[in-house]
Amino acid sequence: MNARQATATAHPNIAFIKYWGNRDSRLRLPLTGSFSMNLAALETCTSVCFDEDLVADCFDLNGVEQGGESLTRVSRFLDQVRALAGQSVYARVSSANTFPSGAGIASSASAFAALALASAKAIGLALPEKDLSRLARLGSGSACRSVPTGFVEWLPGEDDAGSYAVTIAPPEYWDLVDMIVVVDPREKPVGSTAGHSLAQTSPLNSLRVAGVPARLESCRQAVLARDFSLLAEVVELDSNWMHAVMRTSNPPLVYWSVDTEVVLWHVQAWRAQGHALCASVDAGPNVHVIALAEEQAWAEERLRALPGVQRVMVSQPGEGARLVEQEVK
Repeated sequence: MNARQATATAHPNIAFIKYWGNRDSRLRLPLTGSFSMNLAALETCTSVCFDEDLVADCFDLNGVEQGGESLTRVSRFLDQVRALAGQSVYARVSSANTFPSGAGIASSASAFAALALASAKAIGLALPEKDLSRLARLGSGSACRSVPTGFVEWLPGEDDAGSYAVTIAPPEYWDLVDMIVVVDPREKPVGSTAGHSLAQTSPLNSLRVAGVPARLESCRQAVLARDFSLLAEVVELDSNWMHAVMRTSNPPLVYWSVDTEVVLWHVQAWRAQGHALCASVDAGPNVHVIALAEEQAWAEERLRALPGVQRVMVSQPGEGARLVEQEVK
């Protein structure tokens, strides 16, 4: 037997309470906990084949062979998997997304969650969910939240062993939708990994960090009580705090565009009119509009009509990472 293969899928997630900044960049141990919802309609599917005939790792994304930093990041992650398994065999990795990569829609979260599960299975590791979440975190911090299902909290922990994500409620617990308003599908000029390193250069960062535990508790309560008003309040506050830190970092990071601002203004105006909507922006220009499912048709029509909006993708809460197939050759 000289080749072992497995395929897994995972969904990106939208963070209601954001992850921004690390206290250990190598292990991606976060400054704070965070809270998210997996997105069922968006998916990464990744196949990993460990092959003794290979002389190096290789990686293709959406059918395009990758090199440079992209390949290096995947290969470094596979080194962690090989170390856990006590093996040294190289792998072929093939991955495809159903949504834009690198545009602030958490493509790295679903990518490394799927890669963690597929590579672990292919190399023969039987890891419980907690340890899969920890493994995924080493590739991308937010990937640890895409391993468990539904509404998920990332426990920051004191060390590597204690930093992982857990399910707070299953996908069907609350009938929410995320309308992802794409105003710019291009890859952002400064990736999240680079951005995290700037967080502590902001004079506002310590204030943001100090307020996270209370916002996490409010978010947890809002989800468990299905209290949309409370969710909207805490989601928008936390998003604004993260972007305030970004804008006051050195150098500053300004991910929003004019089109981002237009969407945010309209969401706030519509909520003032009584609609159950709120908005959150990750590290990119595109806007996540969270709503009760009953608001979808009304809101989606109006979002699509706004200037600068290129596309609206709609998703319900989603499952965690799962194995699609496991093949032994």
